Amino acid sequence: MTTTRISLDASRDWLLKLVTSESFIYVIKRVLQALLTLFLASALSFIIIQLAPGDYVDTLRQNPKISPERIEELRRQFGLDKSWPEQFGLWVWRIITQGDFGTSFVYQRSVASLLWERIPATLLLAVSSLIVTWAIAIPLGIVAAVKQNQWVDRILQVISYAGQGFPSFITALLLLIFAQNASPIFPVGDMTSINHTELNWFGRILDIGWHMILPTIALSVTSFAGLQRITRGELLDVLRQDYIQTARAKGLPENRVIYVHALRNAINPLITLLGFELASLLGGAFIAEFFFNWPGLGRLTLQAVQAQDLYLVMASLVMSAVLLSVGNLIADLLLKASDPRIRLENLN
Repeated sequence: MTTTRISLDASRDWLLKLVTSESFIYVIKRVLQALLTLFLASALSFIIIQLAPGDYVDTLRQNPKISPERIEELRRQFGLDKSWPEQFGLWVWRIITQGDFGTSFVYQRSVASLLWERIPATLLLAVSSLIVTWAIAIPLGIVAAVKQNQWVDRILQVISYAGQGFPSFITALLLLIFAQNASPIFPVGDMTSINHTELNWFGRILDIGWHMILPTIALSVTSFAGLQRITRGELLDVLRQDYIQTARAKGLPENRVIYVHALRNAINPLITLLGFELASLLGGAFIAEFFFNWPGLGRLTLQAVQAQDLYLVMASLVMSAVLLSVGNLIADLLLKASDPRIRLENLN
């Protein structure tokens, strides 16, 4: 009995510390802020979509095989005969009470099922691009800072300026031309080969990875160039600080000065950029998915906008906003973990 009571007391104390901890309170506040942001963003998106001339049913009027009676029936079925506030209110209410984002006009399927099919492909592309970008840009930025004004630094600066000067769609187009000339070395189109289901588990992973090469490069070039320049600038700024000069004067090895003392302080602004970087990657994924026929959320949203598939467009925009909020929250928590001196309430 005594052991059980001690265990319960310990569990209660741990739960109390968790609930009252700074990180837990901050996460709750950010979740509540995100819910309000999602509501306002979805309302604004709904208004903008409704301001566009016509709707999905209007496009069906061009088909002479569809009778006017059937058109009106579809309008009532999709709820398009109601006013804007009623349509939006019913859509939000179904999400809150049933988790139902509506039915796609074009696909005649649940919008939620369509999103769950496409989100993993977009996240796979965005996360892989993020890993590649940071794994290459940060070391090169460090090299450029350490070798300031030397030939290595000048070459890396030229590369970064060139990378930032190329928009994502130009990079994707050049990679498509390269893939065409190098065919069939680099596959273009979809994320798997025709015989994907016939491969073993390792072969399937290699197949998807091989299809990811060109889209990942297209999505990473601009981000890589900007991140490299920011890393160089932040590290140079830290290396000029007095405490770095003091560490060198004490005879600490140069590698320890750079990679332990300087880099640890220079990395904080880069972590702050992580959330914005994820948002930009999700935005750039639209272009990469379109050019390389990647079956992700961006291409699905573009097709939904072209077809005026109202509920699919709305749900796609909300999901993008959710991913952005999650990315910013992760960046804030990583920033707190890297520097315990930072208070989370000051990050709002």
